[in-house]
Amino acid sequence: MGYTLNFAAVWRSFDQLLAGLALSLGLAVGSILIGVVIGLVVAFALTSRHRVARWPATLYVTIIRNLPILVLVLFAYFALPQMGVRLGKIESFVAVLAIYSGAYLAEVFRAGLLSIPKGLPEAGLAIGLTPMQIRLSIVMPLMFRNVLPSLSSTIISLFKDTSLAAAIAVPELTFEARKINVETFRVIETWIVVSGLYVATCTLLAALMRLAERRLSVPR
Repeated sequence: MGYTLNFAAVWRSFDQLLAGLALSLGLAVGSILIGVVIGLVVAFALTSRHRVARWPATLYVTIIRNLPILVLVLFAYFALPQMGVRLGKIESFVAVLAIYSGAYLAEVFRAGLLSIPKGLPEAGLAIGLTPMQIRLSIVMPLMFRNVLPSLSSTIISLFKDTSLAAAIAVPELTFEARKINVETFRVIETWIVVSGLYVATCTLLAALMRLAERRLSVPR
């Protein structure tokens, strides 16, 4: 039996998809901002000379990077309340994605830190800068410039990971698509439109990151 495409039902619910996309972006932005802070702290710990700082950071990265994010999401939402820790759907997902992104960003930032010539921090010490001033004014700007290509890929990947929030009924883009499927039975049309929204958003994010790379690149 032939199947006739009919997008009318999907277009009638397109505002729900856009609302879901907006929430997906919000989840990604909030999680990544927190994840950047976690990643920076862990990256400096990973490159520290002190084992007391390096070992916990290594353990955190190893454990989180080897666990599926869906397992972490389900654990946070269903298991933590049994231990007395209760979070809302959105809060628990943002917390999980932030912790998850922090582990991946830590490795990105660590590579950036290791790429900085050792002579630059030493030059900062020579002119009287404190270690914190060296990190803020010399190390971190150069590190961010070096890791932008890898950071772009990580950010796009983390945005796509927001689709897993549908597993705990967070009304982001994938959840709204599943809801439309149930209501209209236009499965093919719904996923075509949703796929287009994901592709368009990821393409826009990649273009913005490439623009940032060009703006921050060193003139030759």
